[in-house]
Amino acid sequence: MTTIRFTSLMAAGLLASGLAGCATMSGAPAVAIDKETISYSVGPCFGFCPVYAVEVAPSGHLKFTGERHTAEIGPKELDSGKAYATIAKALNAYRPADGTTAETQCEQRISDQQHYRIVWTKADGTQTVLEHDKGCRSPQNDALNKALEGLPAQLGIEAWTKQTTRPGVSRG
Repeated sequence: MTTIRFTSLMAAGLLASGLAGCATMSGAPAVAIDKETISYSVGPCFGFCPVYAVEVAPSGHLKFTGERHTAEIGPKELDSGKAYATIAKALNAYRPADGTTAETQCEQRISDQQHYRIVWTKADGTQTVLEHDKGCRSPQNDALNKALEGLPAQLGIEAWTKQTTRPGVSRG
């Protein structure tokens, strides 16, 4: 009798563990990494500075819109797997707290320089924004200027952003 009960319990245990092995896990992992879309726009200066906007999705899909004084005017797109990692790494040190808008602080100011607007947008629409005047000088801002100036080459859009003066197009 004891042998039958033990055998029945063993069979039930094996059946339960076998069924558990067939179960599938559903849903996302407990901790998900939420990547943001990162965009930046470059505003006009007093002269003929390029004016354009760039948006990079977590997938590496890049959207460019040349507005004025750029080699390419209008929208262009590019798929680059490394574009997201490139822009995220270059701008991470300057990112404000989640959901806030901040401006870079100046020690000295040079007038008539370009303005940058950098936006990190989460999947739920929450935006984190950094407003930066290229003429707003400080050691940290000089490093940010260098990072921003290097982005077109690193993202593979340097030819699109190249400063181009066209007849009849005013400065600014």
